[in-house]
Amino acid sequence: MKTLLKVLLPLLMLLLGGGVMYTMMLSRKPLLPQEIVEVAPMVRVKVVQPQQLALSVRSQGTVMPGTDITLVSEVAGTIISVSRALAAGGYFETGDLLMEIDPVDYELAVVQANARLLEAKARLMREEAEAEIARIEWKELGKDGEASALLLREPQLAEAVASVESANANVRLAGRDLEKTKLKAPFAGRVLSTSADIGQYVPRGTQLARIYSIETAEIRLPLSANELAYVKVPFNFRGENEEGNQPNVKLTATLGGRERTWVGKIVRTEGEIDPRTRMITAVAEVQNPYGRKPGEDSSPLAVGLFVQAEIDGETVNDVFELPRTAMNGMSRVLLVDKNDELHFQDVTVLKAERSVVVIQSGLKAGDRVCLTPLETPVDGMKVRVADEVTNSGDKIAQGGVL
Repeated sequence: MKTLLKVLLPLLMLLLGGGVMYTMMLSRKPLLPQEIVEVAPMVRVKVVQPQQLALSVRSQGTVMPGTDITLVSEVAGTIISVSRALAAGGYFETGDLLMEIDPVDYELAVVQANARLLEAKARLMREEAEAEIARIEWKELGKDGEASALLLREPQLAEAVASVESANANVRLAGRDLEKTKLKAPFAGRVLSTSADIGQYVPRGTQLARIYSIETAEIRLPLSANELAYVKVPFNFRGENEEGNQPNVKLTATLGGRERTWVGKIVRTEGEIDPRTRMITAVAEVQNPYGRKPGEDSSPLAVGLFVQAEIDGETVNDVFELPRTAMNGMSRVLLVDKNDELHFQDVTVLKAERSVVVIQSGLKAGDRVCLTPLETPVDGMKVRVADEVTNSGDKIAQGGVL
């Protein structure tokens, strides 16, 4: 009996399942064909108009001093005083006394030089007197002909004159050495580092400190060859100095969580093209970088600061400015006609930046340029316009929101 149940029970289950499936098949409604409705993609467009644009070129660089020198002792001796300004980071003005070397030896040298000068002048006076006596005696003898130069003591007189000139030179040299014991600032500047201090004996030629000027600061800005088409940088020929061709440059950097701004000029280009990067380096100059400017956010343009630069360029007419997302490839955009259909349009790009491009030709006033990136656009494809953006940024609603 148990064996019979084991065989019949599965068979009954299969028959029951088959009956249920058959019933469901009989009650199924027939499938009716439906028309496929294509949904056009929704896009944003910009109605373009030709405009005048002032181009600019962006670069970046590090602030460097306009003048950076090493102070060297021109005389030997012991340092007897050092200015408080002669410390790393210290400020000084033109003519400030930075360091003094013991002047006693050089004061004595000036005294000795003056004494030799007096001796040379006394000898010259004696030789002039003896030469005059020699001329008088020759005339009194009444001899014919000219007296010899040796008889008239001309060689001795010339030697005495040379001795006076030499002694004068030694006085000047001793005086210059005495002046050099006082090391004065050649310009208004700041101290980068020092390598000597009070009490130290320094031979002639010893490096004492490194200083740099705070009257000007320079920033080296690399530019590509293509960017030179948008900005006039000073390219001078031999024997020329084109001072008028100096475009403005705006420098920005973030200090203390705030963006700081400085203004300078491009004053020159460096003498060669970098053989590795093929870049040309323009040099920007900022006057009085450490001077306090009006405003709460003023900050010195410190040496070593990394800054972003925007150089004023040429002004161009009848061009079109578009967002970078409007480009379909390197030199093509998508236009939307009055029937809301897409069409490819080749354009000439004058300048391309990270967020915008400037179109030189290929567009005309009133063209509607598609701003929405499409994965697989097709010429003649139908689209729905969400809104139209004008050059001024105003939106003309067309329906729907992206």
